[in-house]
Amino acid sequence: MSAGALLIAGTTSDAGKSMVVAGLCRLLARKGIRVAPFKAQNMSNNSVVALDAHGVGGEIGRAQGMQARAAGLAPSTRFNPVLLKPGSDRTSQLLVRGRPVGTVGAADYIHHRDRLAGVVADELASLRAEFDVVLCEGAGSPAEINLRATDLANMGLARAADLPVVIVGDIDRGGLLAHLFGTVAVLSPEDQALIAGFIVNKFRGDPALLAPGLDQLAELTGRPTYGIVPYSDGLWLDAEDSVSVVAGHVVGIPAPPRGEQRLRVAAIRLPRISNSTDVEALACEPGVLVRWVSEPAELADADVVVIPGSKATVADLGWLRERGLAEAITAYAHSGRPVLGICGGFQMLARRIGDTVETRTGDVEGLGLLDAEIDFAAEKVLRHWESPLSGYEIHHGRVSSCGEDGWFDADGAVQGYLRGAVFGTHWHGLLDNDEFRRGWLTTVAAAAGRTGFEVATDVSVPARRDTQLDLMADLLVAHLDIDALLSLISGGAPVRPTVSTRVHRLP
Repeated sequence: MSAGALLIAGTTSDAGKSMVVAGLCRLLARKGIRVAPFKAQNMSNNSVVALDAHGVGGEIGRAQGMQARAAGLAPSTRFNPVLLKPGSDRTSQLLVRGRPVGTVGAADYIHHRDRLAGVVADELASLRAEFDVVLCEGAGSPAEINLRATDLANMGLARAADLPVVIVGDIDRGGLLAHLFGTVAVLSPEDQALIAGFIVNKFRGDPALLAPGLDQLAELTGRPTYGIVPYSDGLWLDAEDSVSVVAGHVVGIPAPPRGEQRLRVAAIRLPRISNSTDVEALACEPGVLVRWVSEPAELADADVVVIPGSKATVADLGWLRERGLAEAITAYAHSGRPVLGICGGFQMLARRIGDTVETRTGDVEGLGLLDAEIDFAAEKVLRHWESPLSGYEIHHGRVSSCGEDGWFDADGAVQGYLRGAVFGTHWHGLLDNDEFRRGWLTTVAAAAGRTGFEVATDVSVPARRDTQLDLMADLLVAHLDIDALLSLISGGAPVRPTVSTRVHRLP
């Protein structure tokens, strides 16, 4: 017998689908219900290493890793069988069941649709046979009707698996009632039949003022709103969508310093940034202010510069040079102030990069801040580390030579490199290790002359993640009609009227 399932779709990207699914996973797991997350197709450069059904490493979207944690499960490629990692405005690396199978463009993706639909159907059926509930997350918005023919994650999935659909909308952006109505109205009658209702997300203010609008929305669509989730500034970790990574924005909610001084971190907002969440661990620390930057002048008052990962290292290195950031970072490092490069950012610090895979530009001169050479290989390194340090690797580039000191070791080999105050590693998630992060912050604060900065000894990044998941679950319990959602999961979408696109005149 198949488990019950529900699809959480959204009016837009970053509407809150991922967090709603994570919160539902956590609250169901707390009830003792065996629940699994599922995103048929994701498009994101924020990924984590997971295992497939045979124990082989692969990649899934970071949100599905977070949702697995909420459900008390290890990340699995079953939870996100199709992943697209954009390398340019027109092409993406295609990963199926966690492994890269080629590069696709928007125009030719339709030729892969039937094969991928079979993969998605198989994985979802397998999960429904194993778990009590499967909570599916849509991608972008089902209102992207120009993409309906190739859709695997929204109404294409709902129709194929007969899933009830709840649409989440971010009211903090404005125009939500029109977004909710319009999302339903542009769908075909067959797709509309599976739309059960709505969830309002990120609400600030008096819900009584919104109530008349929701009543009229119910009158226009014949569909209820299952609840209004209030805005919470405590929900910012593990942001998957690059829409939320904006130059000039501060990461998280900075806490007051424990000592006399703050530590200011400038994180470079690369165009093709990947695993931007690496800097979130720093933002968890009291007295550490992390800001995304994209201009050379923004490095002037920084104590630490972080160059994060990139899906197109050589292309983003070219962008650094075009913006004047390459020269600024080099001068910054030569002044003795600390620079950290992670994965693609680490590769940029090298003397030479040989890229015959991502951009196929061959040998390119790096920033030369580390005496290292990088050569890309067709086979991607996918590795998860557990002890004594945890982290994971996702990269094509290999260190072909390096004359620098080792920064840290794992499994008997050097995994990070160091010259003065310039640090580089391929590891993602390294700064999630609490004791390691504290030691590194102490070192870089001294290098930056911030002798009044003190690290906190009571901050645990893994615990912060669990606290965030519990917070989301608590918000949903307090503000959603959970019984109604459980009825949808067990009974499917109720029959609702078709919504016309004609202009409605309200009384």
